[in-house]
Amino acid sequence: NSPSSSDAAASFNQADVSFATDMITHHRQAVEMADLAESRASAPAVMKLAAQIAAAQQPEIDLMSGWLDSWGAPVPEEMSGMDMSGSMPGMMSLADMDALKAASGTTFDRQFLTMMIAHHQGALQMAKTQIDQGSNPDAVALAQKVTSAQTAEIATMKDMLAG
Repeated sequence: NSPSSSDAAASFNQADVSFATDMITHHRQAVEMADLAESRASAPAVMKLAAQIAAAQQPEIDLMSGWLDSWGAPVPEEMSGMDMSGSMPGMMSLADMDALKAASGTTFDRQFLTMMIAHHQGALQMAKTQIDQGSNPDAVALAQKVTSAQTAEIATMKDMLAG
């Protein structure tokens, strides 16, 4: 065991477990949305942003899954194809996801940006709760990282929509 993994297991509370559990599911949907851009987006900037989102969030999913394992908590199962929109802020419904999958070109770009802004805003709410209530320093640090990264991405996406 590396020092960081034993430290991660040493101190955690229910808010940390809830944050990691919910954020894994939330991030998985963002990655699913981002993966659609490769074949559907028309704007290179949208494709690039989507790739950045997927590249940032997959390692965070892996990190949080490791925490849950070390805390003796279950890692959430893959929920693709299930409607999780009522379960946490910013989650897209199955109808939203189907509409995004059906779109292409500039229609996809607008839908993707609009939906990802809402998705990120939900993640910011979840991160704020973690910062306020979590006890695990690594999980709080990740929530702060999510807050700064996704706040910047929201600004970028709003600029892209306005442009």
